[in-house]
Amino acid sequence: MRILILGGTRFLGRALARHAVAQGHDVTCAARGVSGVAPAGVRFVPVDRDDPDGLAPLAGEGFDALVDVTSRVSHARHALAALADHVGHWSFVSTISVYADNTTPGQTATDAAVLPPAPQDVDGPVGPDHRWYGECKVSIERAVRERMGEGRSFVCRAGLIVGAEDPSDRFPYWVRRLSAGGEVLAPGRPTDRVQFVDVADLAAWLLHAAGTDLTGTYDGTGPAMSRADLLAGVAAGLGVSDPVLTWVDQGFLLDRDVREWSGTRALPLWVRLPEGGGLMDRDARPARDAGLAVRPLADTVRATAAWMAAQPAAVRQGGLDPADEAALLGAWHAVQDG
Repeated sequence: MRILILGGTRFLGRALARHAVAQGHDVTCAARGVSGVAPAGVRFVPVDRDDPDGLAPLAGEGFDALVDVTSRVSHARHALAALADHVGHWSFVSTISVYADNTTPGQTATDAAVLPPAPQDVDGPVGPDHRWYGECKVSIERAVRERMGEGRSFVCRAGLIVGAEDPSDRFPYWVRRLSAGGEVLAPGRPTDRVQFVDVADLAAWLLHAAGTDLTGTYDGTGPAMSRADLLAGVAAGLGVSDPVLTWVDQGFLLDRDVREWSGTRALPLWVRLPEGGGLMDRDARPARDAGLAVRPLADTVRATAAWMAAQPAAVRQGGLDPADEAALLGAWHAVQDG
């Protein structure tokens, strides 16, 4: 296939380009080129997507498939205007952040309500909290379906993406923390649900979708697991036996201003319940039935750990620092013993 990736210089885009080259496809990556470099074996075309005509030079080439990951509404519209008539299959990587209800577990892309589209004066996510992120993705989903039609468009609402080259510190935090050993603060309850997808698995599925002309809208995520199984699986992938886990109540952590999900002084992959009960527990069976293959957790752990060791400066340091974690554990034990 002749594949055009709008991006291809970081995380999912790079993984997709690398995987496509390995399969023998003719791959073009079009991006600014400021966030990284495209993998070896691809043709890189520098483009300015702020320019409505920035992608026009590619229109005459014709591509069997295109993949776009943007969250900028104008960028998506420029791409559709320039390339829709010159591409056979259009994949848009959206997000589970489009959903209006993050409370109810077990929802699928076909039965869950989404947020309203972004206001006309909002072109992309705003500020450190990425306000309007989900709404912008909703706007782009609609634009893709309207221009490409249901017969040529594939919308992948990605869950939390993890693995090598992860620019966040969500999954890497737990790899680093369990590698360090000692008493580990585990948030919430062992049965709380966690859900994610390996970047390499998602990239492979996007190529499968393009190669089989898969259409429709799916949640691109792996099966949910318990937090206990996650932490045990990370430890096993690292060769750590019998990690010492101390489970700390949600209320205790929230009362002490420990943040959820990601960032500084946060416990990554943790969300408060019941408000976030559906965010990390979506029904992944439709994606599996449509060809998404999920590798063993140990493989994801090892790939992440190898990348962290090879590129330590690339890993954003978040989560709890050791002294803060120790203080929280001490306070928790004092409460329990009192």
